[in-house]
Amino acid sequence: MHLGELVATARTVGHLSKSAEVMKLVSNLMKAPEVATTMQEFSKEMTKAGVIEEMVNDAVDSALDSEDIEEETEEEVEKVLSAIAGETLSQLPDAVRKERIKQPVSSQSAQQQAETIAEGVDDDDELDEIRARLAKVRS
Repeated sequence: MHLGELVATARTVGHLSKSAEVMKLVSNLMKAPEVATTMQEFSKEMTKAGVIEEMVNDAVDSALDSEDIEEETEEEVEKVLSAIAGETLSQLPDAVRKERIKQPVSSQSAQQQAETIAEGVDDDDELDEIRARLAKVRS
């Protein structure tokens, strides 16, 4: 048994000495001051990249916020509103729909078309109902 312990201890010493040699080689290959300098340079480059990315994002955002896009957006909103107005008109009774609304271009033309429809309506209750529906379409 005593001989077995000596053999195990000898093996452990051998492994520890090999491990120490490997650690010395790695230490020689990897010099801590150089690694620290490299990491600082890397940190600076990453900071520059972050600043550049922010500048590019700001430039793209400002380019996309032009008046042309606002006008196009407004036109698309008007198209959707006119489609909704057409659906609402199709749901009205035939007595109310003496004239068809083709496509309102703006809220003023929608008001004019509602007044045109209202001319054919004799009953005040129906007129109020049409005005309420028009208000829903606008909002």
